[in-house]
Amino acid sequence: MPLPKFEEFDSSRTPAAQRGLSRPAQPEPGTVAQQAFRAAVQAVENLRDQVQALEKEQREAKNKYWRQVGPLADAVVASRRRLFEPLEAALTTGYFSRLEEQRIKELLWRNAQSLQQRFGEEVDELLLRYAPRRPVPKFEDDEAESAPVAAKAQQHHEHYAHQRGKRKTKAERDQEAAARALQADQQRLQAGTKAVYRQLARTNHPDLERDPAVAQQKTARMQRITRAYEANDLYALLQLLAEHGAGEADTDSDELLARYTRALQQQQAELKLRLQHLKYGDKNAFLGTGKKQEAELRQLKRDLRAEADYLALVLQAVQDPAALRQLLRELNEAGQEEI
Repeated sequence: MPLPKFEEFDSSRTPAAQRGLSRPAQPEPGTVAQQAFRAAVQAVENLRDQVQALEKEQREAKNKYWRQVGPLADAVVASRRRLFEPLEAALTTGYFSRLEEQRIKELLWRNAQSLQQRFGEEVDELLLRYAPRRPVPKFEDDEAESAPVAAKAQQHHEHYAHQRGKRKTKAERDQEAAARALQADQQRLQAGTKAVYRQLARTNHPDLERDPAVAQQKTARMQRITRAYEANDLYALLQLLAEHGAGEADTDSDELLARYTRALQQQQAELKLRLQHLKYGDKNAFLGTGKKQEAELRQLKRDLRAEADYLALVLQAVQDPAALRQLLRELNEAGQEEI
């Protein structure tokens, strides 16, 4: 089902309105579920546009701000950018365990985040490449086969949880019940994303294509589909669904549309939080005036100089596998998630 595009309509410009007449409002086409789905899609689209515009505006403001600080900010940015190549090379050596490789990817992602959020640098590709992933469901729909096993395991889990619950206070039991309810609600919301992913995977999986040229196109398409699923981005998946016409008949189900709508509403909530953070979160500006501003600037430069010196040591460490492993241990022991 193609995604709807809504345009602003000015009723005051119609001939009837200009003559002082009014026409009765026309009901929205489709069922209640279809109307709610279209409204949810439009709301997500509007919020995404606002987030992208504000992110661009703030990147430009941050770049302008750091240019006022001087060459020390440029030195820190350059040092952080130099970390990417040796860290990415470390992932190809085979020297590190799977857990250590995951930790290196996390460092790459957080280093890219620091460049973007603090300095307004353009590192979207790196952020996308190393963003935390969530498990992608198998192409085969084996949930029905695994349901009896899962139900039995759930029964055992509930039994032991009940036995443990007898020894807990009422407040602890209430807190755990609220956490379980929240987790169940989140799983229901994510079910909409998984449903669209499965529709797209069945149509675009390259392993089912014999033509090499078409298989190559489907491989690229599946990469986009998987990235959207890993980011829990139902809106992007629905765009792909509309773009390639996969499973259009399935989207006529009111029950399925209601599931999509709930997931899109969850995405709206996340985008609204993102907007709030962008508007009222990190502030890159000198808050003081006169002597206070000068003192802030001097302290900031001292911090940047110390950071640049530290990054120079880190750069030496990450180029040697044994030293990088030791650095990972030290970061873990110190409880630091980033460099």
